[in-house]
Order: sequence, then structure tokens, then C-alpha cells
Amino acid sequence: MPGTEPAPLLLYLMKRVELAVRARLDEIVRPAGLTAAQYTALTVLERHDDMSSAQLARHSFVTAQSMADMITALQGRRLIERHRDRADRRRLVVSLTAEGRVLLDRYRDEVAALEADMIVGLSEPEIAGLRAVLNTCYDNLSIAAARHAVRELAVGNE
Repeated sequence: MPGTEPAPLLLYLMKRVELAVRARLDEIVRPAGLTAAQYTALTVLERHDDMSSAQLARHSFVTAQSMADMITALQGRRLIERHRDRADRRRLVVSLTAEGRVLLDRYRDEVAALEADMIVGLSEPEIAGLRAVLNTCYDNLSIAAARHAVRELAVGNE
């Protein structure tokens, strides 16, 4: 039908939101000398203490190499520390320092305001629904990635 454009892909819309959030988050944490990715890693450690660098990379959406560089930088600023895992002394883990917690506290309100700006106009049920839908999308992609990896292994073993 003339004049009717197809709706944009959901992938496009999600990426557009991600880029807008990241740009604004970069602006918020720039005065602290942080990037959005570094801030994300600190918040991950706030929720999950004593993570391996590989776990932290996965939860922070960066590569292992990028995380290695990030750990060096954040450790140099005393925002995180590396130490032996208490349960497995062979394993080196990363945790948030008191200085890291203070930094996160300093930006907590601004980051919360960013999220509030993003969801303005949505009702509480819509926000809960959005959260559930996004979690379902993530779970679906995780399952699909696992299935793909199993198929790749099967093909490689033939």
C-alpha cells in the first residue's frame, strides 16, 4: 500500500534504546573518569561479589580482553580488587572495594533518573510487563545460542 512503511524490526528499536541509554550513561559517569562499560562492570560486582574476570566480562557484555584491560584500570583506581577465592584458592576473583561502592552511591540518583526518563509515561503494570518481556527475550536468545552451540559441536564431531 503506498505511503505505508513496514514497522521497524524490534532488534532495531532495542539497539536504538541501548545506544541512547549508553550515550546518556557515558555523560553521567564521565566526570568520574569512567565509561558506561566500566560503570556497568562496577554495578555487576555490586550485585555479584567475587566473580572471575570471565564471569564479569559475560555479565558486563564485553570481551575477555576488554575486561582484562578494564580490570587493570579499575584496580589501578582502587575501585575493585583481585584476590584468591576463599572457596578455591587456585581461583582469582574480582570484588568491589569500599571506594567503588562510594563511587556507585555518588551516581545512583542520576542513573535512576535516566531510567525514570526512559520509562516516563508507562504505568507500573506496563513497566513490569516490559521487564518480563525483555527477560523472556534474553532467555529465548540464551536458549537459542545454546542450541546453536550444540549443533556446531555435533557438526564438528562428524
